[in-house]
Parts: sequence; C-alpha cells; structure tokens
Amino acid sequence: MPNCCPRSTNRAYRAPAAHAQGRFSMWRSVSKRLHGLTQRQHGLISKVCVQQLCSSSSEFTDGCFDGLYTGHIPTTPVQRALLAVGSGVAALHDPYRHDMVAVLGETTGHLALLNLRDRMRNDPEGHTILTERPRIRLSTLDLTAMTSLPEGSFGREYLRFLEDNHVTPDSRADVRFVDNEELAYVMQRYREVHDLLHTLLGMPTNMLGEVAVKWFEAAQTGLPMCALGAVLGPLRLSTSRLQTLFTSLGPWALQNGRRARCVLSVFYERRWEQNLEDLRQELNIEPPPVIPSASKQRSS
Repeated sequence: MPNCCPRSTNRAYRAPAAHAQGRFSMWRSVSKRLHGLTQRQHGLISKVCVQQLCSSSSEFTDGCFDGLYTGHIPTTPVQRALLAVGSGVAALHDPYRHDMVAVLGETTGHLALLNLRDRMRNDPEGHTILTERPRIRLSTLDLTAMTSLPEGSFGREYLRFLEDNHVTPDSRADVRFVDNEELAYVMQRYREVHDLLHTLLGMPTNMLGEVAVKWFEAAQTGLPMCALGAVLGPLRLSTSRLQTLFTSLGPWALQNGRRARCVLSVFYERRWEQNLEDLRQELNIEPPPVIPSASKQRSS
C-alpha cells in the first residue's frame, strides 16, 4: 500500500544504466512491431478459439461432466491447445480480459501447479491450507473486525487496498479446466492470493503495478501465464513507466520473487492482525524501491 510502504534508497535493485537502457530500447522496438499487427488479426484469431472454448464448455457440461469438482470441464489435449492459443491471443490484445487470462493459466500451468503443490505439502502452514481449503471471499471476511484493526496491520492494509482500488475478492473466476482436484485448488488459491500480494508488495492496480506483481509471481510460481504477462505487459507501458520498471521495480520484483517464501503457503486469514512490515520480513520481502502512482495507465 502506498501509505504504509516506505520508500527505499537501497540501490541493490537498480540495474546498471547502460544495461537497462539496452533492454528499454529492445522493448520499444518489439512494441512497435507488435503494434503493426492489425486489430482485425487479433480479433479473428481470438474469436475462432473462444468460440471453440464456448462450444467445448457446452458439450462437456451437458454430456461428459466427471465430477472432479464443481464447475470442472474436462478437455482433450487438442482442446486445451486451442484454448491456450485463443485465450493467449485475447489476453495479449486486452490484458484486462480476466476471463481469458484465467483460461490461459489453467491450460498451460500443469507442471508449475505440481511444483507449487509440492512446495505447499512440504511446508507445515501450506499443508494445513491444502487440508482445510480456505477461500478468500467477501463471505469469509469479517469486514467489521478488519476495519477495527490497527493501522499498519496486514488486514487493515488489505482492506484499504480493496477500498482504494475498488476491487473485490469475489471477482476471481472459479477454476474450470484443471483436470486434478487438488491442483485446481492450488490455482484457485493463487488467484485469491493475488490481491494480497499487491498489499504485501505495495503495488497499485494500474498497469505498472500489475506488471511488477507479475514479475514477482513469474519468479515465485513459474506459471507460464505469469511469465507471459511479465514479458508482454511492458509493451503497454509509457516511456517513463518502462524506464521505472527496468531500472528499479523489475529487478526488485524478480529478486524478491526468487528468494521469498512460497506465498501460497501462508495462511493469510490467520495473519490479519500481524503488522505488515513484520509479515514482509518473515516472508523475506523487502519494501519497493519506488511506489507507482495509483492512476490507471493503459496506453503504450
């Protein structure tokens, strides 16, 4: 949160100027090429594949539901590939298409989910989460109690994040295309923890903040969806924000994502009263070197 995350003057996270400038120039070149693609090409590919998604959903929901978990839609390898391509193109065209981003994560994340599941199993707190299967929804949050928590506590700062950014945990889509009940929960937990990571990392929900969180998540989870967002998200940033990403926020996010404790193995619902800075230290996460302004910037 911007109000609770002190600025750091530590230069350990700042890439060398020449190296950063080189990466910056590369991204601007790639951005120009991608913008050479017409809107029509994006729309045609995504439309075909999304139609396949809808027809597959209807077919399997009506005739082949195998009951792995509520809402599960089994798919063949070919269908998963089509869904991955279609959702990937749609998400590239509009990163705010959360439904397409969700499908992309489910159809490409099997190996990463296995690794995350094993990390949770090997952590006492993570193992408890896998056993009890908590959900982060408005119906499970005691908003009155969280409002009364002291300033600087994790629960109070998370509630402030929701209020300031006009978001709700109920907006996270349910998992449908993961063909393993336990892995489906791991994916669901990842989605519901995402806003908590914004709070832990002090990042707003504008494009720069989202990209910084994606860089952290890519290093932390290994999910291809996160890596794709980390690579393509910068293409939609302005020049000044791209410089901020490559010279400070990006290196900081990658370093902290690699060394932090598994963020899915934390029972956040039992940590609301804990001081945010204390929780960061426990998870080995340092405050951000710079806090982006909260304005929603989506242009390139």
